[in-house]
Amino acid sequence: MLVAAAVCPHPPLLVPEAMGLAGLPAAGGPPGRSPSAGSHSDLGDLSDDAQIRALRAACGAAVAGLAAARPDLIAVVGGADQTADYEASAAGTLRSFGIPFTTGTGQPMLPLSLTVGSWLIRRFLVAGWQAAGAGSETCLVRLQAVRQSLPPAECLRLGADLAGLAPRVALLVLGDGSARKAIGVHGAADPAADEYDAALTAALAAADAGGLARLDAALDGELMVAGRAAWQVLAGAGAGARLRGQVRFAAAPLDVTYLVASWAS
Repeated sequence: MLVAAAVCPHPPLLVPEAMGLAGLPAAGGPPGRSPSAGSHSDLGDLSDDAQIRALRAACGAAVAGLAAARPDLIAVVGGADQTADYEASAAGTLRSFGIPFTTGTGQPMLPLSLTVGSWLIRRFLVAGWQAAGAGSETCLVRLQAVRQSLPPAECLRLGADLAGLAPRVALLVLGDGSARKAIGVHGAADPAADEYDAALTAALAAADAGGLARLDAALDGELMVAGRAAWQVLAGAGAGARLRGQVRFAAAPLDVTYLVASWAS
């Protein structure tokens, strides 16, 4: 049964090592925090670096918040070339992006989405357990890649299967929104992408599994959306669950839409 979910994007820049000095916390502020974390009303007024820091803080809060649900299993779901599952200890790297960063152990094999997801779990979930006064000894972690072109019905089925793996299941879902703006004029509106983003944001804010299930897979390529399959896995897992939604971040630094949301009871 799905009891909580966190939705995050997976740009390599989310990992501080990818930003060099710009990845460090702002002067006078603790690591992982930003004045704009938890709010997205004024993000457009920030520089790209500041928006990425705010994005990282929002992701950290969403992932740490999973601990409060006291899940028996956390499934980390992200898009990839092929559907596959991995051990929690599996390694991923950002070296193909020119970033000297590796997470996990052994030969790196994780796709980008799960590499970032694994880092988020390792970086922020322990703090969440501590804040919730909960122990993590009995919580299992499963890394689940989903083929980005997987049809909606199969995504929904996979989500339902994941939700049935334990009495209390939480999902960390990794997915980037439309990147179509990045190939146009910087900051210019794109009506089709904006309409898609609005529908996605509304579904996440309302914890509306049906809204996610209705996302049109045919638009993946046209709008350059990398997260549709993973979001529809969440839709399958969350069907029938009574959860509340919260959007923690919604902006398009570097002209790619990034959304962070939490679903909780």
